[in-house]
Amino acid sequence: MNQIPGIYIRQSLLVLLIAALFGILFWNLRFFLPALLGAYTLYMLLRGVLQYLTSRWKWRVKPASALLILLSLVAILLPLNWLFGMLRERLVGLFQNSDHLLQNAQQLIHKLEIQYGVTLMTPENVQNLSEWGAGQVQGIVGATVSGLGILITAYIILWFMLTENENMEHSFFTWLPLKDENVEYVRKRLNDMVYSNALGIPLMGIVQGFAALLVYWLAGVEDPWFWFAVTFFSGMLPIIGVALAYVPLSLMLLADGQEWKAILIFVYGFTVVGSVDNIARMWLLKKIGHAHPLVTLFGVIVGLKLFGFIGFIFGPILISLFILLLKIYHKEFN
Repeated sequence: MNQIPGIYIRQSLLVLLIAALFGILFWNLRFFLPALLGAYTLYMLLRGVLQYLTSRWKWRVKPASALLILLSLVAILLPLNWLFGMLRERLVGLFQNSDHLLQNAQQLIHKLEIQYGVTLMTPENVQNLSEWGAGQVQGIVGATVSGLGILITAYIILWFMLTENENMEHSFFTWLPLKDENVEYVRKRLNDMVYSNALGIPLMGIVQGFAALLVYWLAGVEDPWFWFAVTFFSGMLPIIGVALAYVPLSLMLLADGQEWKAILIFVYGFTVVGSVDNIARMWLLKKIGHAHPLVTLFGVIVGLKLFGFIGFIFGPILISLFILLLKIYHKEFN
């Protein structure tokens, strides 16, 4: 009777023990997974600058790390503070003019019902829409509040990553249970993944936001910078993208009786901004790479629920990391 070699038994038991301990640690520290992901993303973006400061300008590691953390924190919090300030002003204005907007919306819906012979404003539809909107807003606000805690934790982890960058990278890639060629593949793909998502996705939103800002200004839209922010965030979504900005704006203008502005913004958004989206994505593919549209779409959905507003960046990175692990498994064991 053949016996199983003792080394295989010891190896299997050790793997089971490691997996069990990892499962316990992961379950109890799962809150820190988004923070770890965010810290790694920021580390990859700041790593080159840190090496430049320490090697070229002979800065010490800790002062250079502290400066980069401060600058990156300002770069993240200032746009968020600007966005929340505009949202607060906009919501106050909507509440003050809610009766007027509701009356115009009811008139528009009534016209559509008469013209097309359909019933839109049923009590069930209104109640379902209200409940859905309240649930979505509550979920996003809750995730955003927790996202601030995740951001603070991410910067604590980032400090140790920056100050111990060489030892950390050496330990991480040395302990990876992969072949040498696959370790290099992981190193390269991780860099490409971070740059394509952390830089490519926001850049798409910025390009489309400024393209749409032109027509907002020419049409005399009230508070064009607010709609620029809406276009910026919706522009980071593939497939539907900026339609989430110019379609609601066109409907609001149409309900307010400004038909020519509504038509102008809708046609401009559908033709010009849509073309800018395609051209910018082709440019990104050549320059820094770009995530697949479905990866970005599903990543944003997951990211918003996990991280709040910063999920626009970290969500697609999380899905890209999952796909990378599948590729590594295929290369290692195929």
